[in-house]
Amino acid sequence: MTKRRQLWIGLIVMLAFLSAACFAGCTKRGSLKNETMVTREQKPMAPASATAVTDDKETREGTLREQELREQALRDQAAARGKAPESAKRDAGEKEVAILQELQIPDIHFNFDEYTLTPENQAILKAGARAYRKYPKYQLLIEGHCDERGTVEYNLALGQKRADEAAKYLIDLGIAKEWIKTISYGKERPLDPGHDEPALARNRRDHFVVSPPVK
Repeated sequence: MTKRRQLWIGLIVMLAFLSAACFAGCTKRGSLKNETMVTREQKPMAPASATAVTDDKETREGTLREQELREQALRDQAAARGKAPESAKRDAGEKEVAILQELQIPDIHFNFDEYTLTPENQAILKAGARAYRKYPKYQLLIEGHCDERGTVEYNLALGQKRADEAAKYLIDLGIAKEWIKTISYGKERPLDPGHDEPALARNRRDHFVVSPPVK
């Protein structure tokens, strides 16, 4: 065999070997690619952890409970605000009634055809003046009244003197003059409709009307 022929045979064998090796490599790479695709597409997803699901549920329930508590707190605050003005108004009204009762001076009575204050009248006015010094700016109206004897004009003048005498005494005790007013009704508004001496004595009087301060 000549050298040239041996060379050609060697080249052919080498080409055959390289072709076989290349084919084997391509086949292996295709197999790996297919396996990878199957793994990615067909491999089942792992189920979610039961603990994670439970924790998420508890978190949602806790959030809902907190939200309900906040809403309830807001409702309670709104209700409290709605009740507060009513309660304050009621308390203020009760306090006002108590003050007016404390300021109320009992009627004082006079002897027939007189307007001077008796010691008993002075004691009543002194007791009443303490409350007016405690609660200034409450207005006091003093009404002078007479019994049925005498003319209308005479009794109007006598009733005014009785009211003015009580007012002067209260002013001397420290009550501001601007909060006291006087008026005479004479014999026009008898307290007792009777005609005997006890009824006439009850009608010779000063009556005191107290009013809250002007706002």
